Amino acid sequence: MATAFRFLQIFSLGTWVGSIVFFIVFTQGIFPVVNNNDLTGVLVGYALGRLHIMGIVCGVVFLLATVAAERSLGALVHPAALLVFAMIVCTMLSQYGVIARMDALKLQMGSVSATPLDNPLRVAFDRLHQFSVRIESVVLLSGLAAIVLTARRK
Repeated sequence: MATAFRFLQIFSLGTWVGSIVFFIVFTQGIFPVVNNNDLTGVLVGYALGRLHIMGIVCGVVFLLATVAAERSLGALVHPAALLVFAMIVCTMLSQYGVIARMDALKLQMGSVSATPLDNPLRVAFDRLHQFSVRIESVVLLSGLAAIVLTARRK
């Protein structure tokens, strides 16, 4: 049974981190292909929303498998579990805080790409976008660290 829980831990983290890597490749490739930045933003936003939901589910699966593997809630204080918990919190902050505010700004602007860079709405949007990228980077790096810690754990 321990093997099944170990598998769930590695699989859930691998799925989440792998999806983030794919998302990075996807976003770098889609902008040159689709010549409409507003449409591209909609596609990226849709994909990111699904990635976040999947990530939260993967994180919960990891935490449940960790508790089940050790038959103790105390397992949640191990470094890998704490990292995964932080990943879930960051992902929820990004999706339901930062991105929600970005969506509201997009509605006010109508078109992000047609809004001048010095427009206060665009400035706020760009700032939130950079914050979103930083949060996603923290999630990715935390996920990589959690995978290493989980793989090394005996």
